Amino acid sequence: METLNLEFESERDLYQSYMPFLKQGGIFVKTAEQFDLGSEVLLDILLPDALESSEVRGSICWLTPIGAQNGTPAGVGISFTEDPDNVRNQIEKAIGRLLNCSDPTLSM
Repeated sequence: METLNLEFESERDLYQSYMPFLKQGGIFVKTAEQFDLGSEVLLDILLPDALESSEVRGSICWLTPIGAQNGTPAGVGISFTEDPDNVRNQIEKAIGRLLNCSDPTLSM
């Protein structure tokens, strides 16, 4: 299982990557690396203003290839499957005021 290290410096960056429409939450990761749908990954996530990172297991559920339309960056969407530190709630608390925003994100 591959480990991806993610560090979000601002709530805006986090909002751009968060995928709230997934049942257990998820995150979009900008990467040119190739993944297969359904592949399992371990995320080491450092949220804005957090002192320590949290680990979340997930599976690849979204692929944006290099050269996608509208200049969308290449990357993968990862659906959370095991979230022992309740990172989803931490994210939604951090970006709560942005969740109803109509600004485009990296996934939709």
